[in-house]
Amino acid sequence: MRVDIDAETDDESARAIAEALARHLETDVEVYGERDAEGTAEGSGDGAGDGDGAGDGDGAGGGDGAGDDGETPLATATYTGEVRGVGSRRRDPQPEDLGPTEREEALREQIADIERGGPEKYRERLPDQGKLFVRDRLEQWFGEDGLRFEDGKFAELDADDRLPADGLLTGAAEFEGRDVHFMANDFTVKAGSMAAKGVEKFLRMQQRALKTGRPVLYLMDSSGGRIDQQTGFFANREGIGKYYYNHSMLSGRVPQICVLYGPCIAGAAYTPVFADFTIMVEGMSAMAIASPRMVKMVTGEEIDLQDLGGPEVHARYSGSADLVAADEEHARRLAARLISYLPDNSDHRPPRSEPLDPKYSPEGIDSVVPQDPHRGYDMFDLMERVVDADSILELRPRYGPEIITAFARIDGRPIGIVANQPTERAGAIFPNAAEKAAQFIWTCDAYNVPLLYLCDTPGFMAGAQVEKEGILEQGKRMIYATSAATVPKQCVVVRKAYGAGIYAMSGPAYDPESAIALPSGEIGIMGPEAAINAVYANRLADIDDDEERAELEEELREEFREDIDVRRMASEVVIDDIVLPSALREELENRFAFYETVEKSRPDKKHGTIL
Repeated sequence: MRVDIDAETDDESARAIAEALARHLETDVEVYGERDAEGTAEGSGDGAGDGDGAGDGDGAGGGDGAGDDGETPLATATYTGEVRGVGSRRRDPQPEDLGPTEREEALREQIADIERGGPEKYRERLPDQGKLFVRDRLEQWFGEDGLRFEDGKFAELDADDRLPADGLLTGAAEFEGRDVHFMANDFTVKAGSMAAKGVEKFLRMQQRALKTGRPVLYLMDSSGGRIDQQTGFFANREGIGKYYYNHSMLSGRVPQICVLYGPCIAGAAYTPVFADFTIMVEGMSAMAIASPRMVKMVTGEEIDLQDLGGPEVHARYSGSADLVAADEEHARRLAARLISYLPDNSDHRPPRSEPLDPKYSPEGIDSVVPQDPHRGYDMFDLMERVVDADSILELRPRYGPEIITAFARIDGRPIGIVANQPTERAGAIFPNAAEKAAQFIWTCDAYNVPLLYLCDTPGFMAGAQVEKEGILEQGKRMIYATSAATVPKQCVVVRKAYGAGIYAMSGPAYDPESAIALPSGEIGIMGPEAAINAVYANRLADIDDDEERAELEEELREEFREDIDVRRMASEVVIDDIVLPSALREELENRFAFYETVEKSRPDKKHGTIL
C-alpha cells in the first residue's frame, strides 16, 4: 500500500507512520513524500489499485506497481502477521545473478597456488618422515574453522624463484577455546629456511602478541637462515636477531609454546630454547647450534643429527626439551594440556576447571610414606592422593629426576608442584634438578600459578663431581627463585627436610603462605646418622666393644631424631601445623582457596642478579 505524506517529514516520523499503518491495515506499507500535481495518478476514489500504479487523488494506491516511476519511499513496513522490518529510503533490490568476476577468480587461483606450498616432490616426502604438510598441520591444530586469518600470504609473490609465503606462515587462530598467535614453517619451501620476508612476518607476529597479550605457538620445522640471502635479514635492526629480543620481551608476559617437527639448526634453534615450553617429537625433531656437516668441519667429529640434538639429548642431558611426543597428534595434545594450566598473560589468573576428586583416596597417604626413613617410595603415589584425578603433567621428567616439576590441579585450581623424588638418588638435590626447579618456579611465578612444595630430601648433594657441575651455583638459583616468587606458596614437609634442602623447598623462612607437615616429617641441619658422625665421632671411636658402640649410636640417634621431629618444630611454632595425612588434600584445598588473591611486594629495584 502506498501512502503519500508531506515531503518535509523526517525519517523517524516516516518510519513511525509506516509501522502504525501496517499494524492497523494489516498490509505492507510504503510511505512517500507528497508528489506534485503532474506526478499524482488518478484513481477510482476508493483507493483500490489495479496493479499498474493507479491510485486515487488522496494518495492511497493499491497493487505492487506503486512507485515504479523511479521514486524512492521515505519508509517501508512489511506485514506478515506482525510488523517485520521497518526501514527508510529503501534502495532498489540488488540483482540476484551477481557472482565472482574474472578478477576474483584469478586471485582465487593465485591463493590456491600459494597454499600448495613448495615443489610437489618435497611434499610427497613428508609422509615418509612421519609429518604433515604445514597447512594440514594447521588444520589438525585449529580445525576447519579455527584459523582466524593469515598474514603475509603473498610474501615473495614476485620472487624470481618460487617461494610461496616465503616458507613461513603466521596469523591468528582459536586453540582449545583460546585466541592465539602462531607461526609455522613450510618445510617444502627451502627446507623451512628463513629469509627477509619470512623474518618480517615472524617479527610482526611477535610484536602483535605484545599488543594483544595472547599466547604464541611456534610450530617449528626450519633448517635455519638462508645463507645466500643473509644481506636482507641477518644483522639488520629488524632482522632475525630481533627474534630473540622479542622472545625476551614476551617472556613472562604471554605463554610461548614451541613444538619441533623437524630440524631446527643454528638461529632457528634459539626459538625453542627461548620459549617457555618446548615439545619435541620422537624420531622427527632435532635442534642444534650447527648441523652435523658444520660440526665435522669445525671439530672433525662425525655425528648424525639425532645423536647431536635429538629428543634423547635434550630431554635427558641438556634439559631443553620439556616434553617429548610420540607423533604429531600427540604433540598437539600435550600443547593443549599445557595451555590449560596457563592464563593468556601475566595480568590474568590461570583458568579454573571443574573440580575432581583425587585418583586415589587420601586415606592411604600415611601408608604411602614408609615408617623407615631410609626406605624409598614414589612421590607420585602421594601426589595422586592429593591432586585432582589425571591432572598431573610432569615437565622434564628425565632431566634431574630427583626433583619432580609438574602442573596439576587441586579443586580445579591449577598449581605448580615442586617435589623431591625419593626413588631417585634418595631425593638428594643435584645441579640439574636444582636448575630445573628454579626455571619451573620462575615460570609459574610469571604466569600466576600457585606453588606446592612437597619436601622429602636429605639436602643438596655433596662431592667433588657436583662441585664441578656447579651445585652451589644451581642451588643458589633454586633458592633465589623460591625467594623471589610472589605467587601463593604452600610447603609440606612430608618426611626429610635436611640442610639447605628446606630452604630450597620454601621452608618457613621463605615466605610460604603455610608451612605444614605430616607426622613423618623431620627438620634439621642433617639427618641423625650424619649428625652422630659429625658430633660424636671421637667418643664412639674410643669404644672398643662393638656391641656397646652400637647401643650408644642407637641411643644418640633416637635423641637426635626427637630433636628434629616436626612435633618439636610445631611446639616452637616453626611450622604452622601438623596435619592428618588423610586430611592433606582438604587442608591444601582450603589453604589455596584462602590465599588465592594474596598480593606480595618485593624490594623496589630493577631486578635481581641471580637468574
